[in-house]
Amino acid sequence: MQTILSRYNPWWEGGFKPGLISREKALGILLSQINNKQIVFITGLRRVGKTALMKILISELLKKKKAAPRNILYISLDDYLLAKNNIIEIVESFRSVNKLKFSEKLYLFFDEITHKPDFELQLKNLYDSHNVKIFATSSSASLLKSKKHYLTGRHFTFEMLPLDFNEYMEFKNIKIKISDKHLLPGLFHEYLTTGGIPEYVLKGDIEYLQELVDDIIYKDIAAVHNIKNLQILKDYFLLLMERSGKLLSINKIASILKISPDTSKRYLELFSESYLIFLAERHGKTNERLLSPKKIYASDTGIRSCFTGNRDYGSLFENYVFLKIKHLNPKYIYENTTGLDFITEDKKLIEVKYHDEGLSVKQKVLFDKFKARQKFIISDPGEIDDVIILKMNKFNQFKI
Repeated sequence: MQTILSRYNPWWEGGFKPGLISREKALGILLSQINNKQIVFITGLRRVGKTALMKILISELLKKKKAAPRNILYISLDDYLLAKNNIIEIVESFRSVNKLKFSEKLYLFFDEITHKPDFELQLKNLYDSHNVKIFATSSSASLLKSKKHYLTGRHFTFEMLPLDFNEYMEFKNIKIKISDKHLLPGLFHEYLTTGGIPEYVLKGDIEYLQELVDDIIYKDIAAVHNIKNLQILKDYFLLLMERSGKLLSINKIASILKISPDTSKRYLELFSESYLIFLAERHGKTNERLLSPKKIYASDTGIRSCFTGNRDYGSLFENYVFLKIKHLNPKYIYENTTGLDFITEDKKLIEVKYHDEGLSVKQKVLFDKFKARQKFIISDPGEIDDVIILKMNKFNQFKI
């Protein structure tokens, strides 16, 4: 055990330089949680950068928070060498190896926490009885969600998304001078096609994205949920990508793939819980919200482009805007055969019209009469920041 733990924790034996590009916004959120007791869950798509973020956070603990290196443990719980050890045993071995008193403050970083049976009970034990701060990652929303009731009041969840445009520029080491702002639209098109999976952004190997999707379908969905027909799953995923940005009919997909509506509904939930897609509900009363079809968005525009091509930049741009405002719990609007893109939980009405396409007559009527705290028409990427910055122009429209 000592050898395994030492391999995972090089800072025990000297300086530690993660050699990774930091994502400052995400890092800032996690650093804000350092001094409270709550367990921090970092969730999100496979290979979106959760492990890298934990390594950068460890580096920050060592440099800026002056934490003792021997009091920090990182471990990947999907390591087959640790298959026979539970979380409590690993922590006790950590204490023994580094000769740590039970009263000493420990920082524990558990990668892929859901690979351990009864992880929630063991985390509860550590939280309740030990002097620890715990960070844990998971690439499966379903496994994590089903166990959270054991940790009620004891956790904070941060969902990590792919790189946004600003982060993409940083990863590509692209800096644009004010005199070269005319280059931004072309770079933004490249970003919409490439997406924000960090390794793919850096290396550009299309097989990497294809392998990522295959891993999720085979390992996180088929293997965990005992689904035998892999081709149906892959075909279902392709249909989801083709319908990204549109309302999704579970029954229509069931008919196309010759599966039952119940199976179609289950597969949709599994793809959502693996973070490959996100679903937006309809705004309205409870029955409208529950009974209406969901609107589907890809978790990464690069993955969508990889499987469907980049024919429709307007749809990709809407997908991008959704990801930027996802934390505001956006819902779509549909009234009397007319739709608008988003109403957020803080009552911001947002319609996405790429390159000033303009509203239809019916959309304008609905847009004008709909009650909202603020109303925005987003038509062009323009200047893009880490968050959506909406600027009013003389026509009372807004651009990012």
